[in-house]
Amino acid sequence: MMGAMTTRTPIHPGTVDWSGENPGMYLKEAADGPFVTLVSFFRVVLSPHGRGHALVLLEAPLLDRSLPEALNVCVTDNEPLARWLVQEFVAHFGAFRGVTALEAMAYRPLQGVATSGDQRASHVEWVKGDGVEATLAWEGLGQPFMVEMPVDKSATGRHEMFSLFVESDRVNARVNGRPLRGRPFPRDFAGRRSSTAFLAFSETWVRP
Repeated sequence: MMGAMTTRTPIHPGTVDWSGENPGMYLKEAADGPFVTLVSFFRVVLSPHGRGHALVLLEAPLLDRSLPEALNVCVTDNEPLARWLVQEFVAHFGAFRGVTALEAMAYRPLQGVATSGDQRASHVEWVKGDGVEATLAWEGLGQPFMVEMPVDKSATGRHEMFSLFVESDRVNARVNGRPLRGRPFPRDFAGRRSSTAFLAFSETWVRP
């Protein structure tokens, strides 16, 4: 084991595709039921498309419709970045695979974004866009843990993924003044029991 550790070099030889934050809420109404709300929020500090924010919010994940029939939207201040993230990453996340709403999702301009919370008990993201105002609170936060996901186990199958995760056992999420459906449930993640609601900081995707 020690010998294996000493072969690692301080500089990773791969190419960084993006780095930032990517908290999520994958909500169900029953443990064995489908996801009824999917949320993936990005605060990207480095990428081929520059910096930016993107909130992927699917209130009807299995419906290939967007506004006004369904609130399946992406609110962003960098649409090329958002579309790249959705195509190359979000579409490969386990909860989003085969989700028809991603194809129909409308892209709306971001008008405001703010973060609050003490990071020990709660974390809140407020996002405002054209026709969309969301307040997303992750509560009941657990102990942080570091993940180093190898290529063969990463969502894309093409990247190593490094991230600091904090699980959340409950959420308080509202959009346009009304609560989002569902709640988090336990899941197995990276060999440990975790939650379908989580914070992800310092997330970095690297092509080896």
